[in-house]
Amino acid sequence: MSTISTTTAGHGSRRATEQYGPKPLPGNPRATPQDPVLEGLPPLGGFAACGLDGSPRNPCQARRFVAHTLHCWELPSLVSDMALVVSELVTNAVRHALVAEPQEAAPEYPLWLGLVRHPEHVVCSVADPSSEPPRQRDAAAADLDGRGLELIGALSESWSWSLTEPRGKTVWASLALPGRD
Repeated sequence: MSTISTTTAGHGSRRATEQYGPKPLPGNPRATPQDPVLEGLPPLGGFAACGLDGSPRNPCQARRFVAHTLHCWELPSLVSDMALVVSELVTNAVRHALVAEPQEAAPEYPLWLGLVRHPEHVVCSVADPSSEPPRQRDAAAADLDGRGLELIGALSESWSWSLTEPRGKTVWASLALPGRD
């Protein structure tokens, strides 16, 4: 099971924006993304998030979510690379980050996938409850797995991870928009 939240403005979820209007910008509670105060500034891009329940079907759900979001953002040329990167990030989280999580304390959506569109790139991130860093393995030629972080590094401009509060980590990767070097 998953839940999806998207917006084209980058503020809040679509549901919250429809119900309450656009979220005010920090530092100016009266300015919203549509205000003339923001004219001349580059667009905020887009934001989309998907809660994942930690099941083995999550990588497939994540690929579909990425494809749908990037098509909505009119970025179909990024779909194949971003889908592979996200699939690897989500697979790693399901396989490694949720193993130590006690079942009775697990939230409904222990994993979160986010996509953020910037003027020159799209960043995907996967948040999980483990504070263990991602580890690149030395896979032998005959090994069927162990190359996920290597693939992520090859397909992305950059990738990294950071600890999140109150616990867990977020692993992210950035892919350049088409036509950008």
